[in-house]
Amino acid sequence: MSTDFSITDRETLLKSFVFDVERRTITHQGESYTRDIAVHPGAVAMVAINEFDQVGLVRQYRATVDQILWEIPAGTIDASDHDPLFTAQRELHEEMGVTASSWQLIATVYVSPGWTNQLMHIFEARGLTAEKRLPDGPEEVAAEVLWLDRNQVRELLDSGAINDATLTIGLRHYLSVDVGS
Repeated sequence: MSTDFSITDRETLLKSFVFDVERRTITHQGESYTRDIAVHPGAVAMVAINEFDQVGLVRQYRATVDQILWEIPAGTIDASDHDPLFTAQRELHEEMGVTASSWQLIATVYVSPGWTNQLMHIFEARGLTAEKRLPDGPEEVAAEVLWLDRNQVRELLDSGAINDATLTIGLRHYLSVDVGS
């Protein structure tokens, strides 16, 4: 496979509060072509496991698909954030109303590399302490926070109710770790 691709030009088509859209000119073997890319600062998602070995989930409206979806808590890395772990700690507190004393990075994945450079950093969070939930925005205010055990998670996965890739990765991780580890 030829690897002599190079980005020779970038034009910003849109700047939004979450991402930008960039038209990139790419040159390969003397030929040029363009691709429109959603440039994203990255995001985090958390597999929060409480002292009862339950995983925390959020049911939240998503305007992009006009549906209420099951999700693990997640959020965008802000420009003011120090790193993905800092973002994960903030988002877990905002969305679930808990803080965690133990953090482990379990995966870093491209969400959809055909059109965006968004990297999702997925963490496991344990040693949870209840705090005041700090929802940000109408979707989070209206969101439902639930704690499910392993049997409930298996039922959700088997039922086909899960259609979010990040959630699937997180729940498969949850089911693969030993109870109390």
